[in-house]
Amino acid sequence: MTWFLLAVGLLIGGYFIYGTFVEKVFGIKPERTTPAHTLTDGVDYVPMSKRKVYLVQLLNIAGVGPIFGPILGAMYGPAAMVWIVIGCIFAGAVHDYFSGMLSVRNGGASVPNLAGRYLGNNAKHFMNIFALVLLVLVGVVFVSAPAGLLVKLSGWDKTLLLTIIFGYYLIATLVPVDKIIGRLYPFFGALLLFMSVGLTIAIMVSADYSMLPGVTAGDLLTNLNPADKPLWPALFITIACGAISGFHATQSPLMARCMENEKNGRFVFYGAMIGEGIIALIWCALALSFFHGVEGLQAALANGGPSNVVFEASTGLLGALGGVLAILGVVVLPITSGDTAFRSARLILAEFIKLPQKQLPKRLMIAVPLFAIGAILTQVDFGVIWRYFGFANQSTAVIMLWTAAAYLARANRLHWICTVPATFMTTVVITFILNNPTLGFGLSMTVSTAAGVVLALVIAGLVVGIIGKKPLPADIESLESA
Repeated sequence: MTWFLLAVGLLIGGYFIYGTFVEKVFGIKPERTTPAHTLTDGVDYVPMSKRKVYLVQLLNIAGVGPIFGPILGAMYGPAAMVWIVIGCIFAGAVHDYFSGMLSVRNGGASVPNLAGRYLGNNAKHFMNIFALVLLVLVGVVFVSAPAGLLVKLSGWDKTLLLTIIFGYYLIATLVPVDKIIGRLYPFFGALLLFMSVGLTIAIMVSADYSMLPGVTAGDLLTNLNPADKPLWPALFITIACGAISGFHATQSPLMARCMENEKNGRFVFYGAMIGEGIIALIWCALALSFFHGVEGLQAALANGGPSNVVFEASTGLLGALGGVLAILGVVVLPITSGDTAFRSARLILAEFIKLPQKQLPKRLMIAVPLFAIGAILTQVDFGVIWRYFGFANQSTAVIMLWTAAAYLARANRLHWICTVPATFMTTVVITFILNNPTLGFGLSMTVSTAAGVVLALVIAGLVVGIIGKKPLPADIESLESA
């Protein structure tokens, strides 16, 4: 239990200490009017309170990623928790803060437009493709996962459940952001709180289980995977949400369009990521504790994947009724992220083709084809979709981190807070795609890692040494000096 409480304490401390430092580097201006007020349209630009914006942001970003990812990552042992803590504080929360605050400074712009502004048009076009692919994959993953859990609870036909969830997504994607998302999410937040706190307390007071028994300092740095799978770089792809996730960069602009003051940014963006990190820690620790180590977890995963782990742990710790409520809390997470994934995809595509979204028929013109593609992809094996999602997710995070690094360098600020995690994650994704025999090129780990390091350093030199020397765009320069 000591290691778990220490990890949670480090995340909370990271919010107050490193989060405050990141905020100072960015340089908030509370007196500046935000896009929620200057561009109010009653659909996507709608001023909302700090508390509500935080809650919506947390539910937007916390899909099945901070549950399924840490469960799968727990197969490597407690080392997964080290990555969650370090990745969340120094990479994920920084990534989320800049994706949100740069959007605020750029009129609520989406991540492809931000990449275009600070890295150039080639980056914009590349990011448009990656972001759209990622968001559709997220939408599919966040339809299939809750449908699978609901099948276990209700026994209903999975196709029927997929149709119901897709129907909700379509409605939530089209209506003004404050009509469904802004009103229902507080209730969903209560379920999320019950799931996270309830399961943690249950295992701590249980006579049959204990939180991370027998874990030593050495275990935190050791790969305990029973199948002897290498920790590098797979762990950093497997655990995305909860440590660092490019999906969040597509979600932060949604709340950047609703945030009333720049001083709320650390709480909303950095703070929501810390909250997701705590959720990830809970499920990583639960997976190791409830099944008594990686061997027991391996057997549970073989019997139905992460969904089975959630089902067994929830019902085993909280009984039938409590287990149902906990599972519903888990179901809520992907559903509240899936609808905003499609919403983000609609807005990014609308920006790209310059189609205003205030009128419902124009929103339908983009939303319907996106949902049709998503429906087709639900027929593909979930494991295949998850692997592609993981790679696309971390690649999107890399581009967003380089965008933030370029912004800081061009503004003559401490770019290293973004350059260091960007370089590390670039090495991760390049090594992964070069080494992976299924998705990539199947090269040896030595060659893949060496190429990853070299290419990451080359990109760092390009962003900081060349792009970073350019002045900021004229309109942003005037905003920064105002």
